[in-house]
Amino acid sequence: MARKVEPMKPRPISGRATAKSRAARSTRPKVVLAYSGGLDTSIILHWLKEEKGCDVIAFCADLGQGEDLATIRKKALQVGAVKAYVEDLKEEFVSNYVFPMLRGNAVYESSYLLGTSIARPLIAKRQVELAKKEKASFLSHGATGKGNDQVRFELTFAALAPNVQVIAPWREWSMVSRQDLIDYAQQHRIPITVTKAKPYSMDANLLHISYEGGVLENPWISPPKEMFQMTVSPQDAPTTPQTLTVQFKKGNPIAINDKALSPATLLYRLNQLGGKHGIGRVDLVENRFVGLKSRGVYETPGGTILHIARRALESLTLDREVVHLRDSLMPRYAEIIYNGFWFSPERMMLQAAFDRAQQDVTGTVRLQLYKGNCTVTGRKSDRSLYQEHLATFEEGSGYDQQDAGGFIRLNALRLSTRTSVQKTKW
Repeated sequence: MARKVEPMKPRPISGRATAKSRAARSTRPKVVLAYSGGLDTSIILHWLKEEKGCDVIAFCADLGQGEDLATIRKKALQVGAVKAYVEDLKEEFVSNYVFPMLRGNAVYESSYLLGTSIARPLIAKRQVELAKKEKASFLSHGATGKGNDQVRFELTFAALAPNVQVIAPWREWSMVSRQDLIDYAQQHRIPITVTKAKPYSMDANLLHISYEGGVLENPWISPPKEMFQMTVSPQDAPTTPQTLTVQFKKGNPIAINDKALSPATLLYRLNQLGGKHGIGRVDLVENRFVGLKSRGVYETPGGTILHIARRALESLTLDREVVHLRDSLMPRYAEIIYNGFWFSPERMMLQAAFDRAQQDVTGTVRLQLYKGNCTVTGRKSDRSLYQEHLATFEEGSGYDQQDAGGFIRLNALRLSTRTSVQKTKW
């Protein structure tokens, strides 16, 4: 399961340099690189410095990935960055990106809760801000030319800083595979953790962990059991169910078991609870924006719990036509986020509509976690539209059953007319 990472103050650290080297660097172009400390971005950092002649400013966002960020900062400087920023963005990530997306109930292709997709706009936005601060002329990322992330980064760059140029190494250099990167790292003595025996990639944040590449590229091969980090196997989960409650206010979760928590802390806690019971594993083949199909394996325990809980509360508090209209727009909204258009007018338009619908989504949901399943066992709200005296099968008031006869005749009129005129045989 993901480790809790203590907040780190954002501060740049500069590598040591002589007066002569500082003077030489003053004429070199600056580039802000989204740096994770992994194989791709470590190679890219070295490549940008040596092949492109750039001063590299590395930026690593702490989105709750549970890594040793001090070590990542140190590694960036060791590989050749002139500055390395590490910033704690967990609360901003959950409050301003994850929660708005969940308020729209975004699920891509009925399965994927968009954990990677929603992280890229925030990272790219902060890159743009650092580029302005550092007076950098270039922005760079480690996304390949086959993937979605290149689009997500660069659409955000275009929306927020259209005049800053982008360096996308995977679309420029001669290396074409992860094995090429491993060979390059060994040649230039760049420390890496990926090996030839375990070449699949992993991306983690507070919402999820994704896995792809390597053995996972064969969609028939089962994921290695030892690969999963946020969740236990449902078969190995506790044999005793666990019950919890989640409280919502205007569509946002605010408390677990009546204990108020900050957005990031709340999601972290749900990850622990869901992970313990094997909640949120997904294995799918998805359609990338660039036209390829890709096999991805995901762990999203807390996000899965929140998605199920909100839908349950919405069933009480949202008008029928609002729900049906919103649900018809959800696939498009999820597609917009998946494709990288977070900072687009169409996403903002839909977000405004979804947020308006969430104004009455206030209340409490009770759930049971058991061996990979998250089951709703109760829901209540002061804003509930459910009226027991109307819905009851016992004696009630406010609903005259005889009215249903006219209702049915009016709805049947077009059917009976068509049959009588065309003598239709069904």
